[in-house]
Amino acid sequence: MKNKISRRNAITTSLKVFLAAMGGYAFKARVQDQSYFENTSLKKILPIRISLNTSTLLHYKLDVDVQIDMVADAGFDGVELWMRDIKAYLEKGGTSEQLKRKLEERGLILENIIGFSKWCSDDPEERKKAMEQLREEMMIIAQMGGKFIAAPVQGLKSLDSTKFDEYSERYNAILELGDETGVTPILELWGMGALNKVADCARIVIATGHPKATMLLDFYHVYRGGNDWDTVDILNGKKLPVIHINDYPSSPAYELLKDSDRVLPGEGVCPFNVVIPKLYNAGFRGGFSVELFNKEYWATMDAETMLKNSYEKTYEVVEKALAKTL
Repeated sequence: MKNKISRRNAITTSLKVFLAAMGGYAFKARVQDQSYFENTSLKKILPIRISLNTSTLLHYKLDVDVQIDMVADAGFDGVELWMRDIKAYLEKGGTSEQLKRKLEERGLILENIIGFSKWCSDDPEERKKAMEQLREEMMIIAQMGGKFIAAPVQGLKSLDSTKFDEYSERYNAILELGDETGVTPILELWGMGALNKVADCARIVIATGHPKATMLLDFYHVYRGGNDWDTVDILNGKKLPVIHINDYPSSPAYELLKDSDRVLPGEGVCPFNVVIPKLYNAGFRGGFSVELFNKEYWATMDAETMLKNSYEKTYEVVEKALAKTL
């Protein structure tokens, strides 16, 4: 009889423990669900990432690790960091591994790194120094888990129509350096720079014959360079890892616009409802990275507000533009 009572007690105790555990699990699950809905946006997941180029935070003089946290807190999918900010962090004793971990922990894709070197200069000595600089910067990017670095054609005041084969050879040289380091340089178009035409950019990229050759477009720069949106979808969007997104005003005339004239998406006259579907239908599935240098915004918004507006306005523009496509 005693053994039966002991067995019954054991079963009862086990049942209580099991029910308590299940009750605890259910409570925990409810807490997790509540936290999930409190902290997770219920917005539609877009097929194109919304990211941030940290030029948008330039005024606030934030350390790069702080930038990463703030960009993640604002809801962005990815980030473009500036190499000079990364080097400043490393000089203070930080490591590229620490930045890599932070990006991973915060769930941010490292879209691209903004760097500047005279890799396309007509001066062979400048190109040699640029190659050394790029190798160092590419190694840092690779250690951070990054795959791309911007490559504007600094060192040239204008393009020489007789030298396009040479420009392609120079771009191919840094692409081959990218093969060694695992970081691909993206030929960047600047609307007021030497390389301001999408057609010229495409000509240089195609002539390299390199499978990773690609270009970095920017809504403002395409307009500023006097390019036509009607043929942008002739490009293979799948080959474009990131595009800078911003807007531009109706005046002054495009050739008089400055970098600081860029405005938040939706606050200007860019025909996003036409251009974004064109890019999407051409295969683009990368990141739209908000890039601004607007002094008026900086004077009237703190960093958190700047980030909030950048994310929300860009999301709204992209979602609206793709509404009939998806």
